Amino acid sequence: MRMNCVYIIVGTRPQHIKLYSLSQALMKKNICFKIIHTGQHYDYELDLIFFEELGLPKPYMHLNVGSGTHAYQVGTIMLRLEKMLLKEHEKPRLVVVPGDTNSALGGALVASKIGIPVAHIEAGVRAHLPFMAEEINRIIIDHISDVLFAPTIYAYNNLLKEGIDLSKVFLTGDVMVDNIIMLKDKIKKVYNEFSDTEYIYVTIHRAENTDNPIRLKEIFEGLREIVDRLELEIVFPMHPRTRKRLKEYNLENIVKHKRIHILKPVSYLKSLKLQAEAKLIVTDSGGIQKEAFVFKKPIVTLRETTEWIETVEYGFNILTNPVKENILRSVNQALNMKPISINPYTLYGGGKASLKIAQIIKEYIR
Repeated sequence: MRMNCVYIIVGTRPQHIKLYSLSQALMKKNICFKIIHTGQHYDYELDLIFFEELGLPKPYMHLNVGSGTHAYQVGTIMLRLEKMLLKEHEKPRLVVVPGDTNSALGGALVASKIGIPVAHIEAGVRAHLPFMAEEINRIIIDHISDVLFAPTIYAYNNLLKEGIDLSKVFLTGDVMVDNIIMLKDKIKKVYNEFSDTEYIYVTIHRAENTDNPIRLKEIFEGLREIVDRLELEIVFPMHPRTRKRLKEYNLENIVKHKRIHILKPVSYLKSLKLQAEAKLIVTDSGGIQKEAFVFKKPIVTLRETTEWIETVEYGFNILTNPVKENILRSVNQALNMKPISINPYTLYGGGKASLKIAQIIKEYIR
């Protein structure tokens, strides 16, 4: 017999962030939910800090998967989660998976195989890069899910084009944009030691950029060109993967520059504060592209495609092949862009996405 409860599978920084507005909405709708943490991210800066800062509910269960290859992470998540869910008293009415991580994929596969319905938050998002690990995860999750919550009209249309049953798909808006609205007062109070400086906020973490030494060197040489020629500072909270690769490739000296400020990974609120007060954002993160767009900041994305088409269509985001000359040219172009006048909140559900999702879940499990 299934309990009248929902399990939410998380394990990474982006998923923890999505939990904030979602958990608030589920509580408001009096929906029983439990958080299952896979342990895919386990460094304090990428994990516990978000639970502490955002006051997220304590996970009901921790699978302690840790790092490893894609196969190891997904396989271990499946083995440990399946063992738990096969217990009669542990069967929820619905398993909710936010995003496109290995944690989301493992959770969706296990639930689907043993007959527990799956709901996917951030469904239909596509970069149209078949080799991209996250893209593979997204497509599989969407095609085995029973309820799909699309954050944008572009994502909604992607699902329909792929032949997914219209009755399963809901255009809800984006829970991460809900967060920015809900947390705006807290963001204002966060201290920014760079507030008197004109700076570019930089994040780099994607495997296609960090795991290629030639590409990674080009990116950092491009950043040095920016600070030398444009006399701007760079504020760069460095992801553990990027830091590790710099050391492996003997490129650590390339980041040493008096105007390049390398930080440890920052908290969610600090990241939002740094974006809100930056002159420009340079990133390869899908989430930060979206957040920067909400703050109406010019963006240079170190990729040639993006999941968030609207950021490009409305003139805020320039996609670039991340080699030195292209990066410098794109930054110059971005600093002089004149974007279309738009209220980004309206494209992402107006701050009501989490409540819409919670209401649909409530009706589904009734």
